[in-house]
Amino acid sequence: MNTQQLPIEIQKIIAARQQEFSRLEETLDQKGGFIAADDFLLSDAVIAIALGKNVLLKGPTGSGKTKLAETLATYFKQPMHSINCSVDLDVEALLGFKTIAQENGQNTIEFIPGPVVKAMDMGHLLYIDEINMAKPETLPILNSVLDYRRMVFNPFTGEVVKAKKSFGVIAAINEGYVGTVPLNEALKNRFVVMEVPYVQGDVLKHVLLNESKLHDHRLIDKFVMLSEDLITQVKNAQIPEEAASIRALIDTCDLATYLPPLRAIQRGIIDKLEEEREKAAIMNIASTLFE
Repeated sequence: MNTQQLPIEIQKIIAARQQEFSRLEETLDQKGGFIAADDFLLSDAVIAIALGKNVLLKGPTGSGKTKLAETLATYFKQPMHSINCSVDLDVEALLGFKTIAQENGQNTIEFIPGPVVKAMDMGHLLYIDEINMAKPETLPILNSVLDYRRMVFNPFTGEVVKAKKSFGVIAAINEGYVGTVPLNEALKNRFVVMEVPYVQGDVLKHVLLNESKLHDHRLIDKFVMLSEDLITQVKNAQIPEEAASIRALIDTCDLATYLPPLRAIQRGIIDKLEEEREKAAIMNIASTLFE
């Protein structure tokens, strides 16, 4: 992304943040960075983070939400602390926990900060993956972190943690997935929401050529066609979203470098599924492309 295409005010904010973290040697790897079907998705996300907004990435499994978050962290030259949400997520997993430590031969109680506290204290980025997998009663503790206050009361230390100015939050959501719950409106309203769709066509071909080990253009073109067919099946509720995951497709292309394509599809996509009907549907589609 060409920084000069962004507004001057945004360029200044980005430059200041990059300078603050200039001690880091990370630079944006164009080969491994996020490539979007939407030409403006990356630049819009950069602007939102630069303005101190929380960004919620919404899209299907394997559409590249985590890759986009990693690219943003690298772009701003900021480390990213991650939270992987589940029904077991609790306050300790967010803020930290107390443990027994040794100091001068004596037992002491030490607080080990969690990802939220670390990111706030150090002014880093916080990534909350699959935020709607967490129990609704766990997430309200983040309300004050996500609004203008940028602070949280730590019940384990009795202190109020205030975030540094460069602190930012990126979250990801996959609506309608098994185990998810609707995101509380009060929480969702604290984010700028951005759709991350599946990449298709020439953009997907570019991703596969750059991200996978397969460099046979003829085969890559067929895998792009397979992806389009799988996405159509997902939209028709014939197969689950994970079957059309770009992540799974890259794995399949890697395998196809050394295995026959149909066997690579079997290992990389089909065997992950549970329903025999879904497996048969994908194999039928694949067989018409890879005869």
